[in-house]
Amino acid sequence: MTDAPMFSRLALIGFGLIGGSIARAARAQGLVGEIVATARSAATRSRVQELGIVDRVVESNAEAVKDADLVILCIPVGACGAATEEIAASLKPGAIVSDVGSVKAAVVRAMAEHLPANVHFVPAHPVAGTEDSGPDSGFAELFINRWCILTPPDGTDADAVEKLAAFWRAIGANVEVMTPEHHDLVLAVTSHLPHLIAYTIVSTADELEDVTRSEVLKFSAGGFRDFTRIAASDPTMWRDVFLNNKDAVLEMLGEFQEDLSKLTRAIRRGDGETLFDHFTRTRAIRRGIVEIGQDDAAPDFGRKQPQLAKKA
Repeated sequence: MTDAPMFSRLALIGFGLIGGSIARAARAQGLVGEIVATARSAATRSRVQELGIVDRVVESNAEAVKDADLVILCIPVGACGAATEEIAASLKPGAIVSDVGSVKAAVVRAMAEHLPANVHFVPAHPVAGTEDSGPDSGFAELFINRWCILTPPDGTDADAVEKLAAFWRAIGANVEVMTPEHHDLVLAVTSHLPHLIAYTIVSTADELEDVTRSEVLKFSAGGFRDFTRIAASDPTMWRDVFLNNKDAVLEMLGEFQEDLSKLTRAIRRGDGETLFDHFTRTRAIRRGIVEIGQDDAAPDFGRKQPQLAKKA
């Protein structure tokens, strides 16, 4: 454990996979003195209370943030603006206010207009997750060796940015700082478009008249199983992602459609050389991801869960 907590009180608005994992990891590392949480539904609040992960569960967002020196919104990006408006008057002067959304430019605009000048706004996106959701889905090791991207607006206090960066590093993440707009373009390629493709492929398989649902389930190969895992992600979250990052997603979707057209022509013409060159280039990208430690070559059933080391 650390000698003194980094933050006296952490307030979590929303308590699903990410919020629950932050709470568990922060508690394991002794980074906060007290954790206060809230969630939209009474059932979720009740379950969080039963789990005993946090010190207090309260009913309203405004109540949750009182006297908190770190506030993290762990809710769908489409809800961040309204939630920020709700908590604005209750925020402690000097508090750091952040989020975990995978869209940044729209969220920065939606949140910034409601925040008082005496708090520090440091948006964040931990690039980590599973297909699971809800208060039981979190685990302390979720962020180990994953990236957390901070996108502070111009003029944000540098000490506040570094303090939040230190918090994320302490729970296992690597930290990068970039502009909200650049973040959204990068994530459109690496996350948003792949999710859109996965949702589409799984839906296409479900709609095929000549293939029954039981056959799709029974004969799922590894690639299709990976798509179903991605397509099992929270629908509310991903609806909001696409609506709030539509420009970058549409730009990347246009690029993808051009590449798909090239492959379509190559298959139709029997152009094996083009296909081989394309597959060779993309294979190298996969190897690069493994080499930098963002995944490993073992199949899912062979992977070991990394452990978050306790601090002395």
